[in-house]
Amino acid sequence: MAKIIALDIGGKRTGIAETDPLQMIASPRETVATDHLEAYLKDWMAKEEIEAIVLGEPLALDGGDSHNSARVREWHQKLEKLFPALRIVLQDERFSSKMAQRAQIESGMKKKQRRQKGSLDPISAAIILRDYLEQH
Repeated sequence: MAKIIALDIGGKRTGIAETDPLQMIASPRETVATDHLEAYLKDWMAKEEIEAIVLGEPLALDGGDSHNSARVREWHQKLEKLFPALRIVLQDERFSSKMAQRAQIESGMKKKQRRQKGSLDPISAAIILRDYLEQH
């Protein structure tokens, strides 16, 4: 089976997570500068079989748009054009950052490590991917 990947797209950085080939486990992969994301994904797709891309949909608590919603919708359209053979889906990402912060603390990650920019992003992407897998 092919992997499923998840993206937690931000203005500067994007967290990336991936499943195992059996699509059972969601694991953080890395953080990539958002302005390099397209090239990164093209390179990755050339090397590995990917079945779908799950984008974290940044909704406000009331279910409406957040400050990042327009950016993610733009990426959704862009990815559909770049990878027409892939399924590109949106997954509610409310609370993924808070859950990722808690996971860092519970795993024993030191405060200095938690403050590093980008350390939270792939964990958030893994939470988004886990939630997607649980629903499908």
